[in-house]
Amino acid sequence: MLTAVPKRWSSWDVTVLEGSQAVADIDISWWREKGVLTVQGVDYRVYREGMMSGDFILESASSELACADKPSAFHRSFTIDHVHKQYTLRAKGVFRRAFLLLDGDREIGSLSPAGIFTRRATVDLPEALPLAVKVFIIWLTVILWKRESDAGAGAAT
Repeated sequence: MLTAVPKRWSSWDVTVLEGSQAVADIDISWWREKGVLTVQGVDYRVYREGMMSGDFILESASSELACADKPSAFHRSFTIDHVHKQYTLRAKGVFRRAFLLLDGDREIGSLSPAGIFTRRATVDLPEALPLAVKVFIIWLTVILWKRESDAGAGAAT
């Protein structure tokens, strides 16, 4: 079990804990959907191929480890490819912030906010997934939460 904890109250950057030990940091770019994941001291680049469209990529110094496609602008979901295996990350419900990781129709993981007004989250993903891929899945979820927050802030003005 992992916990995603915002680094600062006003920031979307996250520290990922396993128990009480920090195992990864997610640093999100302020102007595009990209960033750096530092997983157990190793940096991975995450980015979207295009400005407004294209796959989301997890890349090490030497290769692409995983990619995610957002099949619809109207649904909060991704199709994730990792080592020729496909998973679906989707919102648990229309008005819920929790996300599920599916293998076909079978739920194999979840990401759930610790409360209504917090970005802290409990993350339960399969042990078989490498930690870098788990952190990539957390990053994808944070990106969607950030989009929702930005849209809500824009609607309030």
